[in-house]
Amino acid sequence: MLTGFARAFRTPDLRKKLLFTLFIIVVYRLGTHIPIPGVNYKAVQTCVKEASGNQGLFGLVNMFSGGALLQITVFALGIMPYITASIILQLLTVVIPRLEALKKEGQAGTTKITQYTRYLTVALAILQGTGLVATARSGALFNGCSAAPSIVPNQSIFTTITMVICMTAGTCVVMWLGELVTDKGIGNGMSILMFISIAATFPSALWAIKKQGTLAGGWIEFGTVIIVGLVMVGLVVFVEQAQRRVPVQYAKRMIGRRSYGGTSTYIPLKVNQAGVIPVIFASSLLYIPALVAQFAGGNSGWKQWVTTNLTKGDHPVYIVTYFLLIVFFTFFYVAISFNPEEVADNMKKYGGFIPGIRAGRPTAEYLSYVLNRITWPGSLYLGVIALVPTMALVGFNANQNFPFGGTSILIIVGVGLETVKQIESQLQQRNYEGFLR
Repeated sequence: MLTGFARAFRTPDLRKKLLFTLFIIVVYRLGTHIPIPGVNYKAVQTCVKEASGNQGLFGLVNMFSGGALLQITVFALGIMPYITASIILQLLTVVIPRLEALKKEGQAGTTKITQYTRYLTVALAILQGTGLVATARSGALFNGCSAAPSIVPNQSIFTTITMVICMTAGTCVVMWLGELVTDKGIGNGMSILMFISIAATFPSALWAIKKQGTLAGGWIEFGTVIIVGLVMVGLVVFVEQAQRRVPVQYAKRMIGRRSYGGTSTYIPLKVNQAGVIPVIFASSLLYIPALVAQFAGGNSGWKQWVTTNLTKGDHPVYIVTYFLLIVFFTFFYVAISFNPEEVADNMKKYGGFIPGIRAGRPTAEYLSYVLNRITWPGSLYLGVIALVPTMALVGFNANQNFPFGGTSILIIVGVGLETVKQIESQLQQRNYEGFLR
C-alpha cells in the first residue's frame, strides 16, 4: 500500500489532485477555528473546558463539524446542512414524481437535483444557524457553565442577523470546497470533508480517555481503546465489503450477422445496503424529545420522564429505543433506495433473467426475499456498532462521543475505502499496480 501511495505521488496529474485536496483540507480546518463576529471567544473556551467533552444534544452535529459547532466558528454548521438536504431530496425522490423523472434523465437530471440540494442547504443553514444563535444567547448551549450567559454579550437584532449570515456563508463555502475536491481533486469531496471533520476529533477524545484513566496513568485504558478500535475497524471493513451476488444471465440475440448478449453477470446486494443513514436518522429522532424537554417550561411528568430515560446514553430505555429505531430505519431506507420491481423490469427489457427464476414479477419477489434476508443481519450489525459508545461510557467512563463510536467509525471506514478505490482506479488506468495485489 505504501508503494502504491508513492507511485500516486510520482504520477504528475495524480500528484496535483492529491496536493490540491490537501490544500482544501487545510483551508477547511483553518475555517473551523475562526470565530464569528459577536461571540465572546474567551467565554466559549471557558465553557468548552468545563464541558469536558460532554456535548449532550449537540454531539452529533459537533462531530460532523469537526468540533467547530461548540466553538461557534465560521464553519460551525459544517456539512450537516448539506447532508440533511441530500437525505431529504433522496427521500422526496420516491414521493414526488417530478424528482423521480429527473433522476431517470441521467446527467442532466442529476445536475438539476444537485441544484435543488444547494438551495435546500442554504435554507437549512439559515434555520440551523438561527437555532444555534438562539441557543447560545439563552445559555442553553452549555448547561451549567457560569460563563454561558456572556457568550453573546450584544444580543441586538443586527448582531444576531450578522451571526446567522456568517454561519450560512460558512456553510456555502464548505459546500463549494467539497465540490472543488470533487471536480479538481481526487473526488468524493463532501465525503472527504466529513472524514476530516470526524478524524480531527480523534486525538483529543483519545487523550481525554487517557487523562480520565486510573490504571498505569491511564495508559491501560488508552491501549485498550486503541485495540477495540482496530478490532472494530476490521469488523466494519469485513461487513461493508460483504455482499450477496445474485447471478444474472442475458440471452443471446442475433442482430444482422452479429451476436449480442449471452453474458453472465451478477447484482451485488450489500449486507449493509443502507450505510450510515439509519444511525443518523435514529440519533436525530432521539434528540427531538430531549430538545423539546430542554426548552419546555415547567416541571411536568412527561418532561421528567424524557429527561430521565431519553437523555442518558446508558439508560436501558434509551438503549432499546435507539437499537429498535436503527433496525426500523435500516429496513425503511433499503425499501426506498432499492426498488426490486424496477430492477426486474430493466432486466426483462434487456433480456436478462436470474437462473431458475422467471422474468418479471417472480424476479421482483425473489429480489425482495433476498434483500429482506440480508437486511436483517445488516440492521443488527448497525445496532451493535452504534451501541459501542454506550459500552464505552460504562466501561471506560468515556463521554458519549467515544472516538470509535458507531457513526464515526462507519463514516471513517466507508470514506477511506472509497477514496483508496478512487486512487487505485486512477493508478490502474496508467498501467500501475494498485494497492490491492
